[in-house]
Amino acid sequence: MLRRLFLKTLGTSSLLGAGTLDSFSSPQATTDRTFWLAHLDKLAGPVLENLAKDTLRANMPVEGKTQDRPQYTHLEALGRLMAGIGPWLNLTALADSEEKKLHSTYFSLAQQALANATNPAAKDFMNFNKGGQPLVDAAFLAHGLIRAPALWNSLPDTVKSNVVKAFLSSRAIRPGFNNWLLFSGMIEAFFAKFGYDYDKMRLDYAIRQHEQWYLGDGMYGDGPNFHWDYYNSYVIQPFLFDILTVIAPLDKTYQTIFDNVTKRAVRYAAIQERLISPEGTFPIIGRSIAYRAGAFQHLANMALVGQLPEGVSSAQVRSALTAVIKKTTEAPGTFDAKGWLQIGMYGHQPALGERYISTGSLYLCAEVLLPLGLPASHEFWAAPAADWTSRKIWSGADLPADHAI
Repeated sequence: MLRRLFLKTLGTSSLLGAGTLDSFSSPQATTDRTFWLAHLDKLAGPVLENLAKDTLRANMPVEGKTQDRPQYTHLEALGRLMAGIGPWLNLTALADSEEKKLHSTYFSLAQQALANATNPAAKDFMNFNKGGQPLVDAAFLAHGLIRAPALWNSLPDTVKSNVVKAFLSSRAIRPGFNNWLLFSGMIEAFFAKFGYDYDKMRLDYAIRQHEQWYLGDGMYGDGPNFHWDYYNSYVIQPFLFDILTVIAPLDKTYQTIFDNVTKRAVRYAAIQERLISPEGTFPIIGRSIAYRAGAFQHLANMALVGQLPEGVSSAQVRSALTAVIKKTTEAPGTFDAKGWLQIGMYGHQPALGERYISTGSLYLCAEVLLPLGLPASHEFWAAPAADWTSRKIWSGADLPADHAI
């Protein structure tokens, strides 16, 4: 299996189970990237290997509380995984030979996976338009392709055509009056980015409605109401920021909104960085907590695009996110015997899964891997390890007080 081969080349099998605070006390930039790549490999392998062979539906378990999840779970796994590893797949120049080999393998697997997922004749042809859930994960897949134009441009015309047809078919689903508006918006942003006709109304409605739902100090409501959970990171802020990154250059009327969204995004990144405890834990609050490290998609995205808050270094974000990844993967039961994720936060905890959670849903945890889209020479990876805010404070450091915007 790919995963075992890659881990063998690392010579650092203890990394995956380490999770000790001492591992952050000395410079380990290379080790951090190696650890992140090993985690990517472990997540992506079962999904993309099976889908490329047209055996995902046959081999992927479906853990969940409701009988309808097999209709949706496979697209969930693909879309959420691709949204997380898209920036890494988009890298065109890799210096490390082992990483280059791993990248080449997964790039090819992703190409074939997309072909099978959107081919009506394939066993693993996915549901993009029946029920409500497919809109969500069509959008995650669209997000992944926006983050990986090199992958999109490499696809044969037949596969591109099938992907476009699949995304178009998702327009049959009416989004809820909440963060789901952004799922429709992301699919239209995909069309806009790659030169297809797009529905300006769907996109405009998603953007402007979220302007109405902004609550202050970097936080949006999920629809008209505020929810104390991580949906500002799972969906709202990364989707808004990346949609506007695509659309604002095409339509200058959105530039002021984009400027405001960016200021809020930087503030929320500051909040997220402060939520990570010295041990790499974070508050277990709200819905969908079984997405594990996916709770920090927003912080990871701000690191990827170079929009971290003043006074928050790339190195401290890398160290904090490494701690989170370790803490949320080190417990026995996180993966089953065949390497598939299981419901939980720290090991296997099925009660933490809501009725809409199934095996495929869990791959939203891959969103924490976004900074792998930065080359190894980038400061995020090359700088020595650094304490993050809560680690500094709880070690006695005297830091400036935090303030709202």
